[in-house]
Amino acid sequence: MKCRFCGAPVTTTFVDLGMQPLSNAYVDAAVSDSMEPFYPLHARVCASCLLVQVPEFQSPERIFSEYAYLSSLSDSWLEHCRRYATDMVGRLGLDGSRLVVEVASNDGYLLRFFKELGISVLGIEPAANVAAIAERAGVPSIPRFFGTELASELVAKGTRADLLVGNNVLAHVPNLNDFVRGLAILLAEEGVLTMEFPHLGKLIAHSQFDTIYHEHFSYFSLSTAAKVFASHGLRVFDVDELPTHGGSLRIFACHEAHGHPTSPRVAAVLDAEGHEGLRALETYERFAARAQHVKFSLLEFLIACKRRGERIAAYGAAAKGNTLLNYCGVRTDFIDYVADRSPLKQGKLLPGTRIPVVAPERIAETRPHYVLILPWNIRDEVARQLAYVRDWGGRLVVPIPTIEVMP
Repeated sequence: MKCRFCGAPVTTTFVDLGMQPLSNAYVDAAVSDSMEPFYPLHARVCASCLLVQVPEFQSPERIFSEYAYLSSLSDSWLEHCRRYATDMVGRLGLDGSRLVVEVASNDGYLLRFFKELGISVLGIEPAANVAAIAERAGVPSIPRFFGTELASELVAKGTRADLLVGNNVLAHVPNLNDFVRGLAILLAEEGVLTMEFPHLGKLIAHSQFDTIYHEHFSYFSLSTAAKVFASHGLRVFDVDELPTHGGSLRIFACHEAHGHPTSPRVAAVLDAEGHEGLRALETYERFAARAQHVKFSLLEFLIACKRRGERIAAYGAAAKGNTLLNYCGVRTDFIDYVADRSPLKQGKLLPGTRIPVVAPERIAETRPHYVLILPWNIRDEVARQLAYVRDWGGRLVVPIPTIEVMP
């Protein structure tokens, strides 16, 4: 395997999570007896540039052309995006003459806030089914994959982004250099690019191995991300540390020749990464033991519950949950079902584990002893939604970074 950024051989193991299906390949209940393809989920780190990555076993067209994830179903995420839109309009002085373009715009969850503020918007979303939802909501969307080809086509038509946005998309790109080169092409000369992505430092510190799956090709520290963008003429001039997705970074970048002053926050985060060992290969080599500890703790908890005859459900048919459950070998012998708000997932089975996905109302109907929150990154939001579980003495459980039975 060669590094998708620098091209060096990649041989050092970060964590091996075994053979797993695609985490968003939900199974139709009507074909529940059919076979599923499983692929190695073995993350490695490049000893040269320290980019953590998994091989590309399936093309983006196979993974993302039809997608079951809708960003607008998380209330806390919508509030995060509303605040971002308001802040960026004020910070950059955006008005109706400016264009905001989002790459991987999903169902228009973010751009709608800019549109409400009178800003012109354009979404680029490869999942045709999701892009259609955005279009129906009044958010213009191009149902294509982004890269240098599409960026060049848009520029040739006179389209350039004054604000170019990418939230949780950088990890999903197998051809990393083509993608970032496309961002540089599409960004207006004095435009600003913001990209949000889970911070590799938080992944390591909090044992968030379940955020690794085949659809996430790469995992970034600020140091590595800045190198990637700099190689295509984009300079990171500011960074925000965010609580989303277990700890994320929002980087601000511009063309090297048209500069914003570099914020001291960039040096501060880079220094913190150095202190945390993110520039030392040994830090990455030790991570697998953290994942094993989480696995053993979860299995010990589930086994003890089942020995007492207690019923367990799960909430949130999240991709990260599928990595966790498949790595731990947890199926319907432990978890009866997983409840989820998304109508695109209800009535299907989780990939690999074949646990049925049901509407959230099933929880009140069956009154399980425990509900395992799989999207732990929105644990507080889910806990508020499921507060009624305490009415019958039920408890909520979070598996990451360690087993926690919530009070």
